[in-house]
Amino acid sequence: MRNRIFFKLLAGFALVIATAAVTLNFSLVPAWEDSVRQEVERNLKQKTVMLAHRVNTDHEHGIQDIVSQEAQAAGARATVISSTGKVLADSQVSADAVEDPAQQPEFAAALRGEAGEDIRSGSNQGVPYLYVAVPIPGGAVRLAYPLTDLEAVASRSRRMLLLGSVAGLLVAILMAGVVAQSLARRMQKIVQFSERIAGGDLTARIEENASDDIGRVAAGLDQTARHLQKEFAALRTSQHELETLLNSMEDAVIAIGPDYRVQWANQSMDALVPQGTRLGSPVVETVRDPDFLRAARGASQTHSVLTARATSILPGRSFEVTAAPLPGGGAVVVLRDLTETERVEKTRRDFIANVSHELRTPLTSIQGYAETLLDGSQENNHSREFLDIIRKNASRMSRLTEDLLTLARVESGEQRFDVQPVLPGELLHEAVESFENLARAHGVELRVEDSAPEAVSADREAIHQVFSNLIDNALKYAASGGQLVLGARPAEQGVEFYVRDFGGGIASEHLPRLFERFYRVDKARSRESGGTGLGLAIAKHIVLAHEGAIRAESELNHGSAFLFTLPLAGAEEPRAS
Repeated sequence: MRNRIFFKLLAGFALVIATAAVTLNFSLVPAWEDSVRQEVERNLKQKTVMLAHRVNTDHEHGIQDIVSQEAQAAGARATVISSTGKVLADSQVSADAVEDPAQQPEFAAALRGEAGEDIRSGSNQGVPYLYVAVPIPGGAVRLAYPLTDLEAVASRSRRMLLLGSVAGLLVAILMAGVVAQSLARRMQKIVQFSERIAGGDLTARIEENASDDIGRVAAGLDQTARHLQKEFAALRTSQHELETLLNSMEDAVIAIGPDYRVQWANQSMDALVPQGTRLGSPVVETVRDPDFLRAARGASQTHSVLTARATSILPGRSFEVTAAPLPGGGAVVVLRDLTETERVEKTRRDFIANVSHELRTPLTSIQGYAETLLDGSQENNHSREFLDIIRKNASRMSRLTEDLLTLARVESGEQRFDVQPVLPGELLHEAVESFENLARAHGVELRVEDSAPEAVSADREAIHQVFSNLIDNALKYAASGGQLVLGARPAEQGVEFYVRDFGGGIASEHLPRLFERFYRVDKARSRESGGTGLGLAIAKHIVLAHEGAIRAESELNHGSAFLFTLPLAGAEEPRAS
């Protein structure tokens, strides 16, 4: 790893330096050659002008002598021609040896009165020359400078620059190697640190004291590692506390992932299933109960809390299943053993039913004998008053035993319901017809406010008993309102029926307990009215048996409303109980 980082850095440095050297060679050398050539041209022009001036002004020397002297002084070939193009003098060859100089570009320009120049190979072994010609009265003069020296100098300059570039490149590569080695060593520390962190070793640290960019990165990573170690320690502590808490629960808890595999289970869950729970295995291998699996999948898919009742996890035992969705998918499922609770509840119901049944006969006898004695008694004395008290209490106890038996039959599932499609309006009008006279006797107007058009699944007699209990309750406690309104309206889960009164209302602290057995808001008034305290409890269990729900709404001095829902006909049939 370290060698790879080193060679990558070294290759990058070498590429940058080589690119810079090549760029300098291809840009600096041509620029330098152009500069030297321009300087040569400028000097040659000045010397050509000086030659022209001497030819015009020096009358003491011959033109051939002047040409020879100036050519030697300038280190160039000098030529003078007339306006007709005839060579008057030349520093290297005889005048007759020059062929038609007037056709050459520089002389052609000079004969037109302009300074002319040209670069071309001469006749002497193809050596390139720089030709510069200027006009003079009656002709033109020209200097021809060989460029061989310029090319030699340029060639030497290229070699020197190339050697310097190579030397600089070697030195730069050596320095880059040292820097790359240092950077590679520092980067290797960071790589090793990240590998340890990725492997779960949060105690890893980077010893880096430099203040450059790499040092700041290393310091940031080191600080991040310290923060992660602290957070992970807190998370592990919290996880351990949570596991301890869940393992201390009597209820079985199991966590299922999005792929429906077991992620975690507490000790109660391990003890519950004979084969134990295997982490990472499909949940169906641990629990094969269809209600359990349906609740777990439903909670994961719908992201809502679902409940169910499982009876096939263990033979002879039943469980309440509560499945809640997990944030990342999947669900956590809690299994509460209801076996003992249901056994105790069944024992209680059986006891109440048996006691109530056994009490019916003696209470009927007491009530009958009391009424017989009252009918046969002609004396107006205390014995008649005592017999009347015995009859009233026997009658009240008889009603109580009947209500207890009814409630026990509904709760235990012994009472069978004949569920059929019924229009809500029919149920409402049957209730009004049955209690209209009783309501009028209490000075209360009983009327139907509205009715839903869709049929519901209901047992007529059972729902009539619900209305009977609710209306009787309203007449006893809310007759001061003057009217009692019945109605039905569409709801999300079917049709919602209501019985609304306009009496004194019920305090909010009583509402959650209204449907409990024997719970009374006004106990003294209940005893005076002969109520048993079981009417609302019976109504609740009948509605629940129809897969509905019942509730109460009230506010002091604003009346009360008792509402219950029944499913629509054709929807899921309520269970027969």
